[in-house]
Amino acid sequence: MKEAGFVYILTNPSFKEDWVKIGKSSRPVDVRSKELDNTAVPLPFEIYATLKTVKYEQVEKLIHKTIDRLTDLRIRQNREFFNVSPAKALDILKDISTTLDDAEIDEVYLGEARFKRNIDGEEVTEKKRPRFKFSMVNIPIGATLTFVPTGITVKVADDDKIEYEGRLYKLSPFVGTFMPEDKRNMSGAYQGAKYFTYQGEILDDIRTRLEEV
Repeated sequence: MKEAGFVYILTNPSFKEDWVKIGKSSRPVDVRSKELDNTAVPLPFEIYATLKTVKYEQVEKLIHKTIDRLTDLRIRQNREFFNVSPAKALDILKDISTTLDDAEIDEVYLGEARFKRNIDGEEVTEKKRPRFKFSMVNIPIGATLTFVPTGITVKVADDDKIEYEGRLYKLSPFVGTFMPEDKRNMSGAYQGAKYFTYQGEILDDIRTRLEEV
């Protein structure tokens, strides 16, 4: 039986808000997004959403074709970049997923918010929380954080970015880039605040503790 792969929607903080990259990968999406992280783009790509299915190659072609039929939204005809909002691209991906028996959609873009469609087509949701900000947990700019999987230390650069080796990252893309191979998950999507500590406490645990006060 053919192995499942992924169709992904990627955004980038250095792009316009209505630019996305839509592609496919037979490997976890964080591996693919890491390959795309080079000097041609100032900031790493961020995973907006993924769809896992054995028909990932057909789905990628179909979503490209669907967007092209709407209007000439492809930024360059031979590339996977589209001048369409991430939300609109995700709507199209969801519509396509309803025709598949094995579709698993994972919305990553809200950070703490998670959405998945199981094998029976049922939507499984969790309570949505706003995207993590350091100000939520009273962590100042310049503070040192530790990346738990490797022990790497980074500095807080602003309210939602960290600095490592002279480059800025948001938490989740950093995890996708520096997570050791033996600790990666299948989708390549990570909630960044679960992988860093401040003064010995996981960021997500700090947030939960403060929210319960």
